[in-house]
Amino acid sequence: MYSSITSFGASLADFQINGAMFRYSIFVPKFYNWCKSLGFEAGKIMPSRAFCSDESQGYPIILITKHFGTFPFNHGRVGGIVATDRHGPHAEHGQDMVIIQASHVGYDDSSHHFGCYKRLQTSSHDNSPSCGKVHAVLSWYINEYNFAKDNIYLSQNGKDRLITIDNQLLNENREEGLFLHLERIVEVDENGETHPIKTLSTAKSYRVSSRFQKMLGDFEWQGSKRQKIGDRLVPELFQFKRIIDETITDMENDRFLEKNLLNPMPWIVTSPAPLLMAAQVNTQVEFDRTFRTIAKEHGYRGKKLVFIAGLNIDISPQPGQLFPLTKFVPWAAYVQDRDDSFFTLEQQELVDILNRQSSENADQIDLEDAIHKMGVAKEVKVFV
Repeated sequence: MYSSITSFGASLADFQINGAMFRYSIFVPKFYNWCKSLGFEAGKIMPSRAFCSDESQGYPIILITKHFGTFPFNHGRVGGIVATDRHGPHAEHGQDMVIIQASHVGYDDSSHHFGCYKRLQTSSHDNSPSCGKVHAVLSWYINEYNFAKDNIYLSQNGKDRLITIDNQLLNENREEGLFLHLERIVEVDENGETHPIKTLSTAKSYRVSSRFQKMLGDFEWQGSKRQKIGDRLVPELFQFKRIIDETITDMENDRFLEKNLLNPMPWIVTSPAPLLMAAQVNTQVEFDRTFRTIAKEHGYRGKKLVFIAGLNIDISPQPGQLFPLTKFVPWAAYVQDRDDSFFTLEQQELVDILNRQSSENADQIDLEDAIHKMGVAKEVKVFV
């Protein structure tokens, strides 16, 4: 096997998880205190969350409510997409503005597996994919990748090292599917063209290029015995094409998520934890997309604002727990002052700032007391 850093690979590698995780019970008061240090006024802050609709996101919402003193505005679409058309309404609801975006991924501590979450409300506490929307999007791509892994073979004929590729994967006229970067895999002539040396009923065989042989490293050729390429089909060797219907705009079928993941998809499907990497990618793309819409939003002019994006890791509840032990991994933040000046913070800068904040919040509210007061408050009659 081999390793190669490309633009996408480097971008994904820049998202650090180890050393950057905060328990939500620690993250939210630290984040609140940082906002206060920027001049945000207690009782005048309108938080908003751009989370997935999954029930596992309820615990972070409760903590945001507790520490900011109000239930957060909803900026989120399924999958953790930011509904940027809601900036204006959000801006009308407070003096100082906060937006927290987070894609999420489940984590099962017993198996150390990302991408699943224990659903306590099912009859047998079943594990299911989390984020379910991300899983649904990835399924088609993973199936295409698995087909390619199982239908590309390596073999040897005398001194010739060969690769045999299924005809479907060689069909460049397809509208959708996995498409090989064939020029990186097989020998090409002086005009950059490829020529099969053998045509089979459902496939064609080519001589392996010297470049690909170097990529294969210590691969053991076994003569004429054909071996599946398997995990040696690495991201640099293929891309996906997919028709994404942009006319579908309702919340549950929003195609923003699939568009966000399409270009980095080879790195996602080859990852040991595809749902984790997909959540990281979506967080990165959503921050890059959203901060520009915030800067252009007239409703936010003249307001203090912090937009922070990160990853929610939902650790399945243990016996006796009702909620996940959610951890937050910050990625980046956009900070705007009342004079509309702004700056952005990269991941390590943001982690360092949060670490310097106190985890004690003198302004936090007592939710049980607040709910009790509403229960015993004098009845207000509504007249129609």
